[in-house]
Amino acid sequence: MTLFGDGLEAAVQKAFTRPVPKSAGAQMRYLVRQLKGTRAVAQLLRISQRTVERYVKDQIRKPRPELAARLEREVRKRWQPQIRARARQRAATTGGIVIDTRARLGYDAPIGSTDDARVRHLTVALPPQYAARLFDAQQAGAGDQQLQQIAAEGLKEMYFQDNGRRAGQLEEVRFTDVQHVEFDL
Repeated sequence: MTLFGDGLEAAVQKAFTRPVPKSAGAQMRYLVRQLKGTRAVAQLLRISQRTVERYVKDQIRKPRPELAARLEREVRKRWQPQIRARARQRAATTGGIVIDTRARLGYDAPIGSTDDARVRHLTVALPPQYAARLFDAQQAGAGDQQLQQIAAEGLKEMYFQDNGRRAGQLEEVRFTDVQHVEFDL
C-alpha cells in the first residue's frame, strides 16, 4: 500500500474491539474460515495446500519472515469487517477524521508571507465529508496521489481558509514532501 492508504487503514484498525490473532496457527485457521478452504488460502499466500494444513494443525508454528508478514497483512485486511465498516460510516457521517502530518504546505504568496510554502507540522480535524471522500477513494482503489489531493483540499478549507472565514481567493494548496501522516477517527 501507500503512505496515505496505510494511514487510513491504521486509523480504522484502532476501532477493533478484539485483538488480531497472534500465532501463525490461529491466523491460518482464521483465513481458512474466511476463505472457506485451505486451497484458497494456499493460493493467496503463495504456499502449498499441505503447508496450510500443517499450520492449521499446529504442526508448524514459526513461519518464515516473509510468510509471517503476508499472513499478518491478510488477516488484518479481513479482521472484524463490520467494526471496520461502522468506524468508516461514523467518520463519514458524524465524526470526521483528524489528520496529523509533517509536510511542506503552502500556496503562492508574496515573499516573506507566513503562508509561503514551508515544512509545517499540523494536526487538523477534517469534517465528515472529507472522511467520506477519503474512504470512498480508498475503496475505489485510488492511489496515494489522489488521497493526498483530497487531504490537501481539506487542509485548504479547514486550516488555511478557516472554514471560509479568511483567504477566500485561495485556489490550491501545495502539499508536498510528506515526511509523516497519521489519521485518527
